[in-house]
Amino acid sequence: MQKPDDFSEKTEAERLNQHCACVTLDRRAITRALADQLGDDADDFLTNSVWNHFFSSVAVFVPPHDLDQMRAVVHALEAAAALPAYRRRVLSWAPQSAQFNPGPVGAFMGYDFHLGEEGPRLIEINTNAGGAFLNAMLARAQLPCCGDSTHVAGAEDFDAAVTAQFESEWQAQRGSGRPERIAIVDDQPTGQYLYPEFRLAQQSLRSNGIDVLVLSPADLQYESETLYGGSKRIDLVYNRLVDFGLDEPEHAALRSAWLEGGAVITPNPHAHALLADKRNLSVLSDFETLSGWGLSPENAELLRSGIPRTVQVTADNADALWKRRREWFFKPASGHGSKGVYRGSKLTKSTFSRILESDYIAQAYVPPSERLVLVDGEREMLKVDVRLYTYRGALLLAAARVYRGQTTNFRTPGGGFAPVLLLEDKLSKVRSKEYVS
Repeated sequence: MQKPDDFSEKTEAERLNQHCACVTLDRRAITRALADQLGDDADDFLTNSVWNHFFSSVAVFVPPHDLDQMRAVVHALEAAAALPAYRRRVLSWAPQSAQFNPGPVGAFMGYDFHLGEEGPRLIEINTNAGGAFLNAMLARAQLPCCGDSTHVAGAEDFDAAVTAQFESEWQAQRGSGRPERIAIVDDQPTGQYLYPEFRLAQQSLRSNGIDVLVLSPADLQYESETLYGGSKRIDLVYNRLVDFGLDEPEHAALRSAWLEGGAVITPNPHAHALLADKRNLSVLSDFETLSGWGLSPENAELLRSGIPRTVQVTADNADALWKRRREWFFKPASGHGSKGVYRGSKLTKSTFSRILESDYIAQAYVPPSERLVLVDGEREMLKVDVRLYTYRGALLLAAARVYRGQTTNFRTPGGGFAPVLLLEDKLSKVRSKEYVS
């Protein structure tokens, strides 16, 4: 049960999100910052129509208690993932490449939450969660709001924390030292939606003494137990591919480097199999099973209350799921980027038949919270989810995504990435007229 002060903070955050239309984004500042960081690539990005919906002009207010609760759920998840019985279960449906574990736990874990009336609910786990560098820049381009009674949720020195993260991944496999050269790898990276982030990551790591290349799998060669990008040796790969098992033929060099230890790969197939395969949520939301495997009562309760009930879709439960489909959200087990997901209330019989022929989970539907935005001078309520970027359970940054529709996207006027602002000093003491415009 929430304490009175926690309830007051939550009520105040809800009131701010529903009524405060203050524009907190200094768009000129972030445009200058991106132009400085991206150099010759800036014009291509800043003149693209995508740019208009990349960053929301508002911030999302979150009570500190909710952030603490989300962090507690993350710690409980990672405690569950360390249980031998849990590992046996989830690795039983993982690809062969995921059985190999040289040590790295995965850079930039992403935990996505909806903030409901009963508290935060985890809806998804990602191993190559995008947007962290862009959100760090976004946080630095905020104008004061609510009398400076808020602050951005995240590490005090994001760039230093990121460098330390990659050094830790290196040391987990190599024992000591740091990588001399990192390759950020994605399919056709210059054409990726988040390509500007790759450049920001490159600049951040270079400023901390690590050479960084942005490459596609076609640029990689694996020879004599060494991974190369052209003529340059690659020590560590920051893996942004959505081929989570590295099974596709065009990723053969990276797969060999992973399985033979020729380079440190993060995130990697093992990290994805332990946490981000969506089938795992059916286990992580199973209180009785986790308790039987030895998870502490406190952590088991955190997961019971923090993760919506999730089941794998099978022929045995198909009729029951269809009859109560409005209560469920259907997701492909190995999906990414909201592709192939369906709200049960919008599901047709033919689509459900295709779901039964594929590998899907059904997750109890948890409605997202909402945020007021001004769109062409008109007030509009948009949906919100909150992502925690973490490493080994430690918070790197919290950020929100503001959107309209069934799932998050970057096509909504007024929507996009938004900073998470934590309330301070019981803002209930501030009269609403001071922040409602």
